Amino acid sequence: MRTLRTTALVTGPPLLLAAAGAMHPRHLTAATAGHWAGLHIVLLPAFPFLVLGLLVPLWGRPGRDVDGALTVLAWIGCLGYAAYYTGLDAVAGISAGTVAATPAHGGVGRLFATGDALGRAGVYALAVAALATCAVLLRRHGARVLPGAIVVLAACWSFVDSHIFWPRGVVTMIGFAVGFGLLTVAAPRLRTPRTASVGLTNL
Repeated sequence: MRTLRTTALVTGPPLLLAAAGAMHPRHLTAATAGHWAGLHIVLLPAFPFLVLGLLVPLWGRPGRDVDGALTVLAWIGCLGYAAYYTGLDAVAGISAGTVAATPAHGGVGRLFATGDALGRAGVYALAVAALATCAVLLRRHGARVLPGAIVVLAACWSFVDSHIFWPRGVVTMIGFAVGFGLLTVAAPRLRTPRTASVGLTNL
């Protein structure tokens, strides 16, 4: 039951983004501008939650060894993704959609260029986080995490230029959901023994 809840937690955000991608306008025009901007406003808090698939398997205080250093690197990568990809959502999603709905829409191209640069930086940070996370899980749990790791890294590669646009972006989000689910099943969270914590409190 615990694994089922955790799997639902890590697969929920990418599946939500996949569903949103299926409804995402293919092109930004004056006719689709309202839908474009509105969808990105709704998704603004959703994109950062994609990193749950990397953070949940690493839950806990990092040690002072290689795994600890890789865990901190994964955290930094997740933070970079959340910051920069939110920038893409705000600039190329909300701002561009809002400007495209007005007569003075000549700046849309520049907004897209800025948003794309922010988005690429965010996805590169996510890829670093994914590599670090997969390295930690591989050291802890062995080769059984490789299928999930391969799927997640392939999704990161596709995410660089697919966003959530149909069809490749939707497939990319489904790929994240599958990869995160495989990692969760193959690498259950390590628990601190209750006896150890009780013993420490009695000292």
